Order: sequence, then C-alpha cells, then structure tokens
Amino acid sequence: MSDATEVFQPLQVDDPPMVAGYRLAARLGAGGMGRVYLSHTQGGRPVAIKVVRPELADDQEFRRRFRREVESARRVRGAYTAELIDADADGTPPWLATLYVPGPSLTEAVARRGPLPVPAVLWLMAGVAEALEAIHGAGIVHRDLKPSNVLLAADGPRVIDFGISLAADATSHTATGFAVGTPHFMAPEQALAGEVTGATDVFALGQTAAFAALGRPLYGEGPAATVLYRIVHEAPDLSPLPERLRPLIARCLAADAADRVTLAEIVEWCRQRLDGDADAGAGPVVWREVMGPEVTVPSPVRTPTRVLHSAPLVVSRPQPTVPDARRTRRRRPALITTAVVTAAALLLTGLVWTLPDARDGFRDWVAGAPSTPGPKESEGSSAPQAPSATASTPGAGDGTSDGSQTSPTASWSPSAVPHPLQRLDAKSSLSFDEPVQREDRKGDIRFDCKDVGCALDSDSSVFVQLFGASGASLDECRLLLASADRHRWPLAAAANGSQICVKHSSGDIALLVIQTKSTALPELAFLQLDMTIWRAAA
Repeated sequence: MSDATEVFQPLQVDDPPMVAGYRLAARLGAGGMGRVYLSHTQGGRPVAIKVVRPELADDQEFRRRFRREVESARRVRGAYTAELIDADADGTPPWLATLYVPGPSLTEAVARRGPLPVPAVLWLMAGVAEALEAIHGAGIVHRDLKPSNVLLAADGPRVIDFGISLAADATSHTATGFAVGTPHFMAPEQALAGEVTGATDVFALGQTAAFAALGRPLYGEGPAATVLYRIVHEAPDLSPLPERLRPLIARCLAADAADRVTLAEIVEWCRQRLDGDADAGAGPVVWREVMGPEVTVPSPVRTPTRVLHSAPLVVSRPQPTVPDARRTRRRRPALITTAVVTAAALLLTGLVWTLPDARDGFRDWVAGAPSTPGPKESEGSSAPQAPSATASTPGAGDGTSDGSQTSPTASWSPSAVPHPLQRLDAKSSLSFDEPVQREDRKGDIRFDCKDVGCALDSDSSVFVQLFGASGASLDECRLLLASADRHRWPLAAAANGSQICVKHSSGDIALLVIQTKSTALPELAFLQLDMTIWRAAA
C-alpha cells in the first residue's frame, strides 16, 4: 500500500469507460467472478464496482443466484462490512457496487511486513466476528472468507466480497455436490461438499487469524487436494502460534461444527484480552502500523451527465418551439445546403455500391472480427446461422461459383455457449448435447483415475491441451485440433486454469478451463471446470 500504482491500475483497452452511469477511474483487480473497478458516487464517495464475467452473465442459473445474493446482501449493515450500495442483477453484464475501503488486504499486509503482532490479530478477529454476525443476521453464509477478502481500514477490518455467498437456505451448490470456496481456508464439511452453516465461516475465521499470526496458511502449502486432505483428516499443529491465540483458534478449528466457538464468544474473548484498548474507539498504534501509509484515492472522472444501466452517452436537448425553429432555419441556411449536399453524396454512393458488393464487403468485415464474443457481446437470442454461399468469381463465363476462390480468412464464427462450473468425477460425465451435465457415464467426456494418473476420456471426441496461454479462442482450438487424434488425455500436466480443447465427431468444439483439480485421492477425485461450446465449428 506504499505506492498507489500497486492498488490503482489504469484501465485497459478492453475495460469499459462507464458501468451503469458510474464513470470508471481505475482497475482494482480481477477474480473468478469478474473485474473490479474504482468509481465514485454522484457526491464523490469512492466505490468498488464488480462487473460479472460475460460467460457467467450469459448463464441464466447464475443470474438467478446472483439476483438472490444481491437481495440478501442489501440487508447487511455492519460496522465491519463493505456496504452494498447499488447493483443490477439484470444488467448487461450484471454488476454491483460496494463502498470502497482505502486499505490493504490482509494478504497484502502480511506480504509487506510479515506476521501481525498479537494485539493486531485480536483486533482482526473481533472485527471480522462482528462482520460475520451482521452477514449471518441477514441470512447469508459468506462461504469464502479468506485473507484477501479482509481489508484493513484505519478503524478496523472490513469483510468484503459476497460474490459467491448464497442465502443460508439456498441449496443449489450443495445439491450438485459443488464445494464452493478457497481450498486453503475451507472447513471440513465444505471440502466434503456437506452442509454449510455459519460455523463454516467460523472455521475460516480461525484459519484467517492463524495466517495473520504465522504469515502462512495453517494447513501448509501444496496442491489444493493435498491441503483439503489435511483439513479433513488431520488436526492442525498450533504450536507455532503465539500462546495467547492458541485457545481461541483451536475452538474455531474444531472438526465438528457443533463444537466450534460462537461469534459472540469470539468478540468477548478478544475484548477481555485487549483490556482498555477495546474501549478506546479505534485500533491501537500497532494496527495503524500494520495498515502502512495511506494511499490517495484517484479523483472522480468528470462526465457531462449520468447514464443509467450502461446506456450510450446521450445528452438531451429541449426541442425548440415552432417560431424558434423557423428563426433558426432563417439564420442558418448554410446548414440546410450542407445537409442536402451530404444526402446527395450518400445517395450516389448507395447507387454505386451494388448489392453483391455490399454482401461481400460485409462478409469480409465479419471474417476479420474476433471469432469469439467480446466482453460486451451477449450470446444472442437466435441459433447460429450457417455461412452464406460464396459469391461467383467475377468474369466467370459459365456463371458457376468457384468455392476455391473464397478467402481463407472468411471463416464462419458461431456463437460461444458457456456452461460454467461443471463437475466431473467417477460417476458423472459431460455431453455436447443438452443437458451438458450428466449424472451417469454415458456422456461424451468422462474423467477417471483408474489407470496410472488421471485423465479425460472419450469415444466420440479428441483432446489437445494449450500450454502457456490464457483466454483461448475458437480459432486457436480449431488450429490445434486439426491434427488431433487422442481420445484420452492425461491430466498430469494440468492444473487450475489449464485449458483443453475438445472436438466432437459432429463438428462441435469445446474449450474446458479447469477451475479445481482434486486428484490426490483417486477414490474421491474430481474436476470442476468451465465448458464453452461452439456448435458445428470444426
């Protein structure tokens, strides 16, 4: 936090200048759900704008969950939470705005100065416990509490990012067996895709506090599956923790959720050990040292008008009365002359540019466009259209079309259909047909760890993995799959974020992006991945 450039990044070419009337001043970061930007309210108060990724925005089930989460988050009011002030779950794309907290995340603070002193950890635990009380009081379980979701403000911590939180009675994730959260800070029941309650957040609070005190995750580093195994099957080694913190953190990390300490007990326990500092109205000096120097927030970006719901910038002007209009026309005859000349030029141009030329020109323009939808494009309401017939070669005496004359770049680009958060294990499979997710092994893509190592397997499709790339396009998959012939793809070299192109015998192409790879225990192995399909694209 010592340098503003570490926090506020300039907008990139693919960043929108405005979201729903909020003029964007800088990029704050990106995560699994989307990008985060700095903006300001009309009164100049800084806010954080989170914009949902396009592939998630096109999924109606995600929109339904997101809408429900926003409605629940509006009820959260707490001194140690970043308040939700605005949102649009039906926007294109969906977005939400929370108050911006001018302070480093716990992850950044520990990386800069190392483990926190015991008094700062006690302040941290008390503040986060109060925040969770407010969140749980609104019927929400955070589900992803971790150091990067705790910001250190001048007057205490702030819990942020309810992006994957669900109302406490929601069952969509647990019903499908998904384990939502960050592996290093999950509770045992969460790692096993069991029932998630407020006690799950208490376990994560204990892990977050241990990270603050140790400067590293309590359950160690390594692959996610290895860490999850330790969380589920091993008792944590608390001996490296400061002695004053061990009893409370131990109660937070009880294996049985029913044995964990309550949030109210955490607050009281911390207050007793902070003595007089707890009633001082602000954190101790050591807390301010942990925060580091304050960073100046960029000023609001000035704009002539506020635009609602991502509409183009339109400045309305009152229409003149009839007498005013007549006087205007008399005073500006040159404008009328210019308009007539321009219209005539456009008419002549339209006569010269014949219909075949227009058709070919449009087709060439499309061929030069990106093969996959950009961040501002939607999936579209109609099915992909077949490529148009190639125009006849000029001057051909027989009047027939010569398909060989078609430009090699004029390839048809079908729409990308996203299917986020699909799960593959020994009992399920994925299909190119609807529904994509199958609870049997009859789909086109299967996952198993029966042989040496784990692999993707298919009778009807071929695989190829991309290395050293991100955000693969349809054209890249087409190129790599042109000579692909492997129906089984080992996953030894695959990790979270790895991309695998798949071509079905029907001509459909898919891109698989691994989000979670858990293969340490073959009998419990699974993949969680995003799947994007282009129909008849080969």
